[in-house]
Amino acid sequence: MALNIKNPKVQELARRAAEATGRTQVSVMEEALERFLAGATQVRTTDANDRARTLIAQLQAEFGPEDLAGAHADLADLYDSDGLPR
Repeated sequence: MALNIKNPKVQELARRAAEATGRTQVSVMEEALERFLAGATQVRTTDANDRARTLIAQLQAEFGPEDLAGAHADLADLYDSDGLPR
């Protein structure tokens, strides 16, 4: 699929990057996009980890050990001694 870039600023940046590196516009844009995607993936993973840590902290603040013990007791009633559902 062909890509036709009509944004003058992007065209100029691609031209300048190619000129500065002695490479083609396509190769400098390819590298830029690869670097961008690598960074974007890292940011997304970090954001998800931060949200998970925040949620865990909120749950720990809301529920104490007695709540966890109650949950285990309730689950124990659902399974027999072999771990199968009753």
